[in-house]
Amino acid sequence: MIIEKNISLKSYNSFGIEVNASVMYAVGSEEELIEVLSLVNPKTPQDLMVLGGGTNILLLNDVSIPIIKNDIRGIDIIDENEEFVFVKSGAGELWHGLVSFCLNNNLSGLENLSLIPGSVGASPMQNIGAYGVEVKDTFYSLTAIDIIEKSKRIFNNRDCEFGYRESVFKKKLKGQYIITEVTFKLAKKPHLKIEYGAIKEELARHNNLLTYTIRNVSDAVIAIRKSKLPDPKLIGNAGSFFKNPEINLLEFAEIKKQHPDVVAYPIGTEKMKLAAGWLIENCGWKGYREKDAGVHVKQALVLVNYGKASGEELFLLSEKIVRSVQEKFNVLLEKEVNII
Repeated sequence: MIIEKNISLKSYNSFGIEVNASVMYAVGSEEELIEVLSLVNPKTPQDLMVLGGGTNILLLNDVSIPIIKNDIRGIDIIDENEEFVFVKSGAGELWHGLVSFCLNNNLSGLENLSLIPGSVGASPMQNIGAYGVEVKDTFYSLTAIDIIEKSKRIFNNRDCEFGYRESVFKKKLKGQYIITEVTFKLAKKPHLKIEYGAIKEELARHNNLLTYTIRNVSDAVIAIRKSKLPDPKLIGNAGSFFKNPEINLLEFAEIKKQHPDVVAYPIGTEKMKLAAGWLIENCGWKGYREKDAGVHVKQALVLVNYGKASGEELFLLSEKIVRSVQEKFNVLLEKEVNII
């Protein structure tokens, strides 16, 4: 366990916001986590803050409550059968590190989620997704510690109540558990999903092949992400700031009537998912900058810190964007990033 007091959190959040923390405990095992919980002894989820990769948060102020930094590591194959391999990862591992492990072992299921920033522990909380794939598609189980009882609980896929960028950990169990390890069920035989977005075009551009491998798909996804999304090491950002809104068919028909070129995707037979980036861009925000808070020049879905923007400045910019999209399209954008 590592204990740090009165430290800057600038390097611990991908927006690069300069705020300070009173105390941070970095834990590398479940035993250390339980030891810290016993020391801090939280009575409610609001009595502490859990920090993973810091890639999906916007910090508005200094943090006075204790922070637990989840550094539980390790990736192992724990079981397999004729079709699947079960891989367990510590929650503190980088997500792309897990994806790379699966690629190196020729295990299919996570290749479309390549290069997504953040930790493994955050992946089921957010039900992260990209290019037609979500974590819930390969998720098997997770282990988490109750912050009040200090007891261990296993959650299966159904227990997590996954939704679009949602899980039980963002709703009724928000802040009540700290995830320590996650197990995924990966396929030995690839079932590639290459129809979503620009993957098929990217594959065709660089590979003169009749069939593709999971490595090919991963490389294509990485190339697409790098071409559209800024590197947090160079420009502070948390990736997609807003969720793609879901609306019913009548609402979509009204928008389509006024904006024939609207970008949307069907969800089952009763809903459509609108591209939030398209909505924001068509409200004129793409490339907008106010001091050091801005909207990325290549992807309107991404808010950026060009250097010294405060969390408050970025938050106020996000609120302006929400209002303008609602006024023009009568659609309410929901933030994907956690405001703290």
